[in-house]
Amino acid sequence: MSVLRPLDKLPQLNTATILLVSTEEAILQQLADKMLREDCSSQLLVHLATSLPLPSNVTRPQIDLIVFVVSLHSKHSLQNVQESLCHVDARFFLGRVCFLATGAGQESHCSVHHHTILKLACTYQSPLLFTDLKTEGFLVAMAQRLVRMLQICAGHTPGVSALSLLSLQSSEIPSLEDL
Repeated sequence: MSVLRPLDKLPQLNTATILLVSTEEAILQQLADKMLREDCSSQLLVHLATSLPLPSNVTRPQIDLIVFVVSLHSKHSLQNVQESLCHVDARFFLGRVCFLATGAGQESHCSVHHHTILKLACTYQSPLLFTDLKTEGFLVAMAQRLVRMLQICAGHTPGVSALSLLSLQSSEIPSLEDL
């Protein structure tokens, strides 16, 4: 079994690499396109994957941030993320993993409850962002936010560590006793 480890590769100068993982390929591509249009002092590399593990026979740069995208309208999406998580080294969860729940604007059509995603983020002590990537304004705003987070994780923001992203955890995340 191939486990994705942080810092397996040497960082490239002025390069920041993000891995977006989701079964929703069309939405991932739209998000990647918006991210690449953002003004950024670093060269952005955006990799897309429907699941983990990644193929081991492919050369890739160091991954600075992994974003697991869960569609609140698909239990398969949640299951895919849960299965992919076992292929990520625990050190990634020190500020280099983020969960993104999409479809939050259409709560009546959700098949995955918000509390389930909150519990997942709490378990892995990683930030959780809610949005609706099918809405252009939210898509652009999320692309901007992810680019800022990526620059921090890549070490391109002076005085800010990837560990500071752990402070993005929502105050709504329940304590372990509540779960």
